[in-house]
Amino acid sequence: MLEEISFESWYLYLIICGVLYFCTNYLYIQYLNKKLGAKSPGSCKSDGCFGFRSGFEMLKAKKIGRQVDLLHERFNDLSNPEVNDTFTSYNFGFPMIITKDPENIKALLATQFNDFSLGRRYDFFKPLLGKGIFTLDGEGWKHSRSMLRPQFAREQIAHVKALEPHFQLLKKHITKNKGQFFDIQELFFRFTVDSATEFLFGESVSSLKDESIGYNQDEFDFAGRKDFPEAFNKSQIYLSTRSLLQNLYWLVNPKDFQNCNAIVHKFSDYYVNKALNATPEELEKNSGYVFLYELVKQTRDPQVLRDQALNILLAGRDTTAGLLSFAVFELARNPQVWKKLREEIIERYADGATEISFETLKQCEYLKAVINETLRLYPSVPRNGRFANKNTTLPRGGGPDGMSPILIKQGQAVMYSIYSTQRDPKYYGKDADVFRPERWFEPETRKLGWAFLPFNGGPRICLGQQFALTEASYVLVRLAQCCENLQLTEGIEYPPAKLTHLTMCMFDGVPIKVD
Repeated sequence: MLEEISFESWYLYLIICGVLYFCTNYLYIQYLNKKLGAKSPGSCKSDGCFGFRSGFEMLKAKKIGRQVDLLHERFNDLSNPEVNDTFTSYNFGFPMIITKDPENIKALLATQFNDFSLGRRYDFFKPLLGKGIFTLDGEGWKHSRSMLRPQFAREQIAHVKALEPHFQLLKKHITKNKGQFFDIQELFFRFTVDSATEFLFGESVSSLKDESIGYNQDEFDFAGRKDFPEAFNKSQIYLSTRSLLQNLYWLVNPKDFQNCNAIVHKFSDYYVNKALNATPEELEKNSGYVFLYELVKQTRDPQVLRDQALNILLAGRDTTAGLLSFAVFELARNPQVWKKLREEIIERYADGATEISFETLKQCEYLKAVINETLRLYPSVPRNGRFANKNTTLPRGGGPDGMSPILIKQGQAVMYSIYSTQRDPKYYGKDADVFRPERWFEPETRKLGWAFLPFNGGPRICLGQQFALTEASYVLVRLAQCCENLQLTEGIEYPPAKLTHLTMCMFDGVPIKVD
């Protein structure tokens, strides 16, 4: 009988089904809007058929370092950009709410925390990160957080002296390159992976020890140690693409991705097994704090230990390296700021490291302003997202004035752009796009609330924020003590292209010359 139905009949049947689906969906949305007291949000320019055009535009922008800027520009395409901070968009066929409104972000992360979850983030990131604090929801996340919170107690992050040996290696590279341009971002990533692996595993990967400053890397290789940093970087590129594709994430699983994950896992498994095989006496007598040695007292599950360690390593390495890179980029562009920062540091510490401590770093007011301004313009995680657990609302974005609640259907994605919030003139004035640390001494800036959110907020606020701030502060102080002038190479565009994976850094590095 099916053979008797013509192609035209099938075509008509599909059209009728499509029309019925969209009509039913429209009526259901109107019903929910009325029930929940919500109004429809605005929309940006056409996303193309089922959002494939906007999806491919985002992938293209990602390749040239303009992904977050493209998203930022879409807010300006709204019918009333001065008022509307929230809009609907389609991405590869899937509807998404995009917002930069601090009240909506507050609802997502705090006041309506239980209405939202990470959705399919675990599926996106599982091949590399497994079941860690950044991929889990619900009870799994609560257990992870309770297990990890003690590892970031003040006494653990206050030991800045552990950073000095790594800085001395960084300084050797800087001294070697004095008088010529070199990429300091690449050195920052090596510095932070060295310090993070020492904190996490008890032994540094020693990536700063290479032939150029008199070390033979073969002396330091084990468990794929030399290959680990590059493999970790490449895996993150794949994870970022998987998250962009949303429900089509499974399309990205090439052999190269699998090989990189295997290298990363082999590296971390070496240290996990070492911790598991250590005797209680060895765990107790270790001279310094080791994250894995403390964690192994709470769980003997090697998968849990590996996954949590890699989740923390991702944050510990990439966020601080990105922060330092953007800070030096802006300080080189603004020599008057660098001069003022150096004056504060030299006055307090002279040229030595003995007086630098967790407590004294917190007293350097201009240093804190420089770091805050860097994090404002270049947040480590520029955009993030949640998925609705049920039919619910966000407080603003609906109606002509953008002040009415908006409907979020169960399963719908909501993306929030901290990058755009922290560049909004409504909160930072007409010079919101200008690097000006002095704004952090103004009364208005001290009342920003959810308009300044470099480390997320609510129950999932970053556990390691003080660790990152302390490490970045220490490195900037030591740089100021040994580098009088910073000079950027000519021709770098502004705003700079940004490499955005799970975190953000400079797309083309930071080529500078120091003296």
